[in-house]
Amino acid sequence: MIIVLNKDATEAQIQHIIERTEKLGLKAHISRGMERTIIGFIGAEDALRMIPLEVFPGVENVMPVLAPYKLVSREFKKDDSLIKLDSKATMGGKKLVVMAGPCSVENHDGLLSVAKKIKAAGASVLRAGAFKPRTSPYDFQGLGEEGLKILHSVGKEIGLATITEVMDPRQVELVGRYADIFQIGARNMQNFSLLREIGQTRKPVLLKRGLSATIKDLLMSAEYILSEGNFEVMLCERGIRTFETATRNTLDINAIGVVKKLSHLPIVVDPSHGTGSWGLVPSGARAAVAAGCDGIMVEVHDNPEEALSDGAQSLKPDKFASLMEELKAIAKAIGREI
Repeated sequence: MIIVLNKDATEAQIQHIIERTEKLGLKAHISRGMERTIIGFIGAEDALRMIPLEVFPGVENVMPVLAPYKLVSREFKKDDSLIKLDSKATMGGKKLVVMAGPCSVENHDGLLSVAKKIKAAGASVLRAGAFKPRTSPYDFQGLGEEGLKILHSVGKEIGLATITEVMDPRQVELVGRYADIFQIGARNMQNFSLLREIGQTRKPVLLKRGLSATIKDLLMSAEYILSEGNFEVMLCERGIRTFETATRNTLDINAIGVVKKLSHLPIVVDPSHGTGSWGLVPSGARAAVAAGCDGIMVEVHDNPEEALSDGAQSLKPDKFASLMEELKAIAKAIGREI
């Protein structure tokens, strides 16, 4: 259920509504738009029928939210959400955000080298994993806290925001100590304990679509985070599993338009995981920008042949720089910029 307030609704009127509804066990979330303020309620909607909200001072309209994802929906918030990543980068506006870097933190010098090159090409966020969820338990699992320290150090030195994956609720405090942005990977999209723990923070989070998840599944997972109070959420299309075997995954370009229609949250596209092949990454990235995504995440490595993980889908820095020039032209053609 959402309440649309009058333009001249006062703070006292808003607080009165919240106090009355919280006594019924409901949780209120306020969305302040350019023209209207909306209050969304989470909880048993039968409780709302116990009080005549329409007659409360400051209330213009009372409407049910038909979508199962309440706070994530366009019904709750008409305007696109803007997620501030650091003092320089904001996700969701006219300017697209590019996240790039190696799959894993391998060592300080290697990460520093890549960070300098991706920043020169126009990226504003450095990505690299310290904890790696791998299909095989024998594959490289990441450097852990040492990797977080390296990522933090390089990000500060080069002047890039940092993003890295968190896999377990017990890691949230540790990862949050070093990284600017949490990443929840595809395999953890429905790790509800982790989603709730991330929801208790107020740090930006990139939520990746699960390997076999529908768009509704993705939005419902985002709802877990928002329902705990963290509205700094970005969605990520990174390819899904289909019957096609020519690529690692099937990059769902349709997801961009569908998410934009259903939700106010920004959407990022990861063509590296979406294709699994460095030669296909540029075409996936170009298509994503043309389709209206808010950001791109690309894996970049100085020497993919020796990468400890995902070398096959990593671009070399010169290829990444060329791609960035192409993406700038496409963004400009649709009224955006990189």
